[in-house]
Amino acid sequence: MANVRSFEIPTVMKHGVGAVNTLADDARAMGMRRPLLVTDPGCVRVGLLERAAKPLREADMDYVVFDRVAPNPPIALIDEAAALYVSEKCDGVIGIGGGSSMDTAKSVGVVAQNGGSILNYEWADPQPIQKRIPPTICVPTTAGTGSEVTLWAVITDPKRKIKFNVGGTSRIGAWMALIDPELALDLPAPFTAGTGMDALAHAIECYTCAYAQPLPDATALLAMEYVGQYLRVAYAQGHNIEARYKMAMAAMLGALSYGTESAGAAHAMSQSAGGVHDVPHGALTARVLGPVMEYNYMGEPQKFARIAQALGKDTRGLSVFDAAEMAVEAVYELTEDLAIPTLQDLGFEESEIPTLAKIAFDDPQTIGNPRDLTVRAYEAIYERTFEMGKK
Repeated sequence: MANVRSFEIPTVMKHGVGAVNTLADDARAMGMRRPLLVTDPGCVRVGLLERAAKPLREADMDYVVFDRVAPNPPIALIDEAAALYVSEKCDGVIGIGGGSSMDTAKSVGVVAQNGGSILNYEWADPQPIQKRIPPTICVPTTAGTGSEVTLWAVITDPKRKIKFNVGGTSRIGAWMALIDPELALDLPAPFTAGTGMDALAHAIECYTCAYAQPLPDATALLAMEYVGQYLRVAYAQGHNIEARYKMAMAAMLGALSYGTESAGAAHAMSQSAGGVHDVPHGALTARVLGPVMEYNYMGEPQKFARIAQALGKDTRGLSVFDAAEMAVEAVYELTEDLAIPTLQDLGFEESEIPTLAKIAFDDPQTIGNPRDLTVRAYEAIYERTFEMGKK
């Protein structure tokens, strides 16, 4: 008898060109009168905070700004932002930016509602989050993590040199995702590449994971098709609004494929390695994705064959295994076309492989992988990743 599975999404999704213009109305409808705006210095510098906050100002809504979100946000930063929320008597959170800003926004809500430090809410069974986050709107400015619709946030613990997950419950889900592709126009090509590959990795890993189920499978496949058709275009033409919109949808759909489930080895590797070296999550995930798929495809050959088709490969007349190998080939080609940095470029050294492999093996996402893993298997995948970086 199959195990009982569940799928839940507490987030209202609004999307389209100009969607951000409804921000004030949406915030007020949720009861916000003094929201905390959570964003990063980059969004401030290029005017994205100004663009998103304009409807709030025009509606004479009072708000407080926390604009110091860092990539791979650490525990102390989350707790500091949550303290600001409480001291300023805020009544809602609006996260504006990429995955780090949206994860921070949701995590601020966790601490504000439940007390203590975000460290107290590291994912565990039983679930440590008891109260739903306050009214929260996530406004993505990149197309990658899909944190606007996930039931997770990823936090860095500098002392342990790891990243840990908070969530796995609808209590951390944003109340609304406001997805406006205009906010991603002219995103620099390297960010477009890394975030887009992260969206693809979500879709591929959740589609092939041990906990896959029909509804997330459907969203994952469409996410892959959008990435295959539009990521290169968005990378080459930063102002192409159609490509930006379809990549925004790919990120959202890829994130929906998570549900309350797990990813796999690529995210176990990138998430854990990102705690060792503070590097962009998307680029790191992109660089390990191909080698992980090369290791995994024999575990779910029919699904990998379907991935090849979703990414535009003609698999007619091929055996299932030959078609599955084409999925690996497609991802390697995309990785090179987008000039994804190598592990060496990102500051990693081959001497670190044993440490990185052990940390990855201990990551909870290992259990979702479609092929059995050992520490030695992770070492072999890392070795292959370094090898590909030398070509």
